[in-house]
Amino acid sequence: MSDGERIMLTGGEGRLGTELRALLPGVMAPSEVEMDITRPELIEKALDAYRPTVVVHAAAYTNVAGAETDRAKCWNINVRGTENIVRKIGDATLFPAAGNRVASPIFLVYISTDYVFDGSRGGYKEDDPPGPVCNYYSLTKLVGESLIRLHRPHLVIRTSFRPREWPYPVAFTDVYTSQDYVDVIAPEIALAIARCREIGFDTIHVATERKSVYDLARRRRSDVRPGSKTQLKVRLPDDISLDVSRWREVKARLTP
Repeated sequence: MSDGERIMLTGGEGRLGTELRALLPGVMAPSEVEMDITRPELIEKALDAYRPTVVVHAAAYTNVAGAETDRAKCWNINVRGTENIVRKIGDATLFPAAGNRVASPIFLVYISTDYVFDGSRGGYKEDDPPGPVCNYYSLTKLVGESLIRLHRPHLVIRTSFRPREWPYPVAFTDVYTSQDYVDVIAPEIALAIARCREIGFDTIHVATERKSVYDLARRRRSDVRPGSKTQLKVRLPDDISLDVSRWREVKARLTP
């Protein structure tokens, strides 16, 4: 981590946030009560209290199926909450060095998703056009990305992860992904956050190799049964795998 960086994390109580708090020494992670991202005044208060140089926006509504029926809540968190973060960070004034009265913008890192792509072919690169999205959750995250890009400097990290243990008795054989378990993905994201000013791109894909969701599940749950996405009411992509060659090159440069 660069000397003097003060990292503040939204969503620190979530699945990824919990891992990141353990991996990033000194990270500041206000609770959801202290900094409810749907309340701009609480964001402003937290920024004043913690004075971060980097803000990692990981808080999100992530229930893909639930988003179809609770659209207002999903939109309020993923879109309005992100808009609030961008506005309040843009308003904040940062003086990084004693005696240096030249304002420096806060670096904003956004945790996005592979679902911003339509999932028809897989192997998506950072510069591939996103959309058309396949469900409502995907829409809100794509709009969130667009809001983040209004702020400079920023880094959009597209990723996907599961709990440390596979939680379901069934896993789909007809959905392909490059997601992995959170304890595999989180150290990669922690590195990208700690060295965000050195990455040199505004978008990065952090994931692992392409495989079916069923194959991923079997790595940690031998009794998982094969299933099909047609069993669900929500639409899921066929192949949402990400090309991670950019991240591999960047990581090699950051960790020679």
